[in-house]
Amino acid sequence: MSPYLVIIPTYNEIENIESMVHRVMGLEKGIDLLIVDDGSPDGTGAAVKALQTQYAERLHLLERTEKNGLGTAYIAGFHWALNRSYSHICEMDCDFSHPVDQLPKLIEHCEGPNASDLCVGSRYVGGVVNVVNWPMGRVLMSYYASKYVQFITGLDVADTTAGFVCYQRQVLETIGIDGIKFRGYAFQIEMKFRSAKKGYRIAEHPIIFTDRTAGTSKMSTKIFREALFGVIELKLKSIFGRL
Repeated sequence: MSPYLVIIPTYNEIENIESMVHRVMGLEKGIDLLIVDDGSPDGTGAAVKALQTQYAERLHLLERTEKNGLGTAYIAGFHWALNRSYSHICEMDCDFSHPVDQLPKLIEHCEGPNASDLCVGSRYVGGVVNVVNWPMGRVLMSYYASKYVQFITGLDVADTTAGFVCYQRQVLETIGIDGIKFRGYAFQIEMKFRSAKKGYRIAEHPIIFTDRTAGTSKMSTKIFREALFGVIELKLKSIFGRL
């Protein structure tokens, strides 16, 4: 078993899943893959099962019965990983917006004597030039949303909503993942906020972010509102010692 694991939550990703599995399995770093599928009616889970015969011991599937939010899928995946001996646990989307070939770089930031405790694959280190195929209005909204989060929370992270992250094991063991209430982008913010409050060192590695070309985006106004107001709730909880 590899010491490295990447967790990818899926819901109706049949157009991307096979290519994604092959890409991750082909990395020289030898990273294991856990797919957390929320009962996709399009057969995503079945496709993963078929591929497991090719990648025995390295490709894993955690099936859930219903779509219940990105955050809960990751927490289920984290518990699965912590019940095993993985030292580095990563998050990544299935739509190829995150560059698969940069996974080893995130892990490398979290290894060695001067390692960071977590590393964020960041769209916004150095500005907004690292986003491809998004309309400029969406790019600016996302960029300034991160600035808003930084202003409210004090997080020293340029891409606060990023979902391409590597964690050292002890981060997930100690930040209280079962206490996280948010499910969408605010989940990613809360993970970083809790990590920073625990004193963990956060690095950012610049990536090129490319919007999905296959499948359907899971973004919604409900998820956006959760992120907008959730950061205020996080800050208040922190001030009053209730985080």
